[in-house]
Amino acid sequence: MTPNAASASSGPSRRSFLASTAVATAAVAGGMPLLSACGGSDSGSRDGTTSGKNAKGILPAYVASNVVKPDLPSKNGSAVGFIGKVDTATLKTSVPKKLGKGGKLTVMAPFWGSPPKSDNAYYKAMNDLIGVDVTWQNQDGNTYDQKLGAVLASSDVPDVVVVPGWNMGGKIPSAIIGKFADLGPYLSGDAVKEFPNLAAIPTDAWQRSIFGGKLRGLPMPSSYVVNIVPFYRKDLFDKEGYQVPTSTDEFLALAKEITNAKAKRWACGDMKWTAFNAFGALSGGEKALGWNQVDGKLIYRVETEEYLEALEWTRKLFAAGVVHPDARLGKSQAVDPSAKFAAGEFLMYNNDLSSWWAQQAIQQSHNPGFQIWGMDIFGHGDGAPKLWATQPANIFAFVNRGASEAVVRDALAVANVTAAPYGTKEYMLTQYGVEGTHYTIKDGVPVKTDKGNIDVANAATIASPAATIARPDFPDIGRAAVEWQQRMGALTKKSTFYGMQITEPARFTNLSNDMEQLEDDIVRGRKKISDMQAWVTDWRKKGGDGLRDWYQKLLDTNGTATS
Repeated sequence: MTPNAASASSGPSRRSFLASTAVATAAVAGGMPLLSACGGSDSGSRDGTTSGKNAKGILPAYVASNVVKPDLPSKNGSAVGFIGKVDTATLKTSVPKKLGKGGKLTVMAPFWGSPPKSDNAYYKAMNDLIGVDVTWQNQDGNTYDQKLGAVLASSDVPDVVVVPGWNMGGKIPSAIIGKFADLGPYLSGDAVKEFPNLAAIPTDAWQRSIFGGKLRGLPMPSSYVVNIVPFYRKDLFDKEGYQVPTSTDEFLALAKEITNAKAKRWACGDMKWTAFNAFGALSGGEKALGWNQVDGKLIYRVETEEYLEALEWTRKLFAAGVVHPDARLGKSQAVDPSAKFAAGEFLMYNNDLSSWWAQQAIQQSHNPGFQIWGMDIFGHGDGAPKLWATQPANIFAFVNRGASEAVVRDALAVANVTAAPYGTKEYMLTQYGVEGTHYTIKDGVPVKTDKGNIDVANAATIASPAATIARPDFPDIGRAAVEWQQRMGALTKKSTFYGMQITEPARFTNLSNDMEQLEDDIVRGRKKISDMQAWVTDWRKKGGDGLRDWYQKLLDTNGTATS
């Protein structure tokens, strides 16, 4: 499974996560290393959250790890960065003794591709290091929500279950509260110090792991900085003398200059996601992040001028004919645009941060002149954009509520190893397997063998370290990606419900189902901005105002995650 291959805190992140899994698999087959990073009261109600003062007694103590010093420290919410060559002889040890007691543990997790055999050399090495006999029950990631629902509705729930945030629809949140254990007695406060790598997970990620008033999740942290980057073909920009735009007006002007339909070259793909960031629209990834308190009143993203302005600007790009025809015909990012981008059919598009490295790695062998780069998110007018934080964790592992103390402790022993930081023996084993069997080191870069590509198709992870970007193969991209996050992080604010794990009442579940389709129709000229305004009016009547009242009560009762 690859739960920490990319940040999954929003709708775009989910799609890019699935796409980058396929991209990364292809890159690893070519010898390139993977990116590691990657996200109510318990009084009977399954709706709501726990935050503010009520969470302080639940959260684990934070103890920063000093085992390995990153080349680029975290700043403004960025990942930590490592760009130096790998030397397995100097790897540190973060787990000096086995914490597992030799018990058996079953773990169900999503998997994309062909799962390896359960008794392979990688799993055996991991089990020996941890001191736990783990059996991985890998399930097809494309249909994982269906499998998850069936398993949680049954009485046969594995010891540990990994749940991505995008699979937490319908009855899954209630099932999490009903089926999984409270880990607070083992991790809250100073208790977490028994598991040092878990203690080094940022507090914000643990905040997101509170379900139904209890600390139930083991998080896979991510940077809270927006993960959608406006990419451009730096090699072609340099050749043609194009300047990177610094505003929405400059972008449109440049797009018109680049586009030559007769020569089959267009400026860009669908830039809707970047538009939302450029105009300062509230996050659309997770429902709770779409709400923010302004002048004492909660407003939802679709009610803001920034949201409508972003749609109108994207609509102008389509109307001007500067968007590639593939994007004009379909929905936003319905087809992976990376192939046409690599072919030079368009020079700018937006995608997940992980694509920066992944696209360069794939093109390196057969298109050596190819250079992808990320431009800073530009603003509207003369000012810088106002960016909104994504969630600091959106993928979690849960322990069966009926598990014995021995099983819970064995699960935490596994998590403590898989949360080891980059630069440690535990990290290398988790991510790459056994040196000489699953990978070799070539010029300071770990390269998987054929057996490694089979056995270690995806890392066996149930918790992960603080967000990390490790790029010994492309150190320039590694540094640039971290520094991009640092610059964008300086422009980032946290909305009212940042960091809170919120379960909305079921009656509001389908309230916004058709909104994204309407967005796509508007930017492509099939609908008008006034159609969205009418939709918002209808949304309020159908339950939007009721949902606002529900969130307001939640805020009045709990405060914010930082209060």
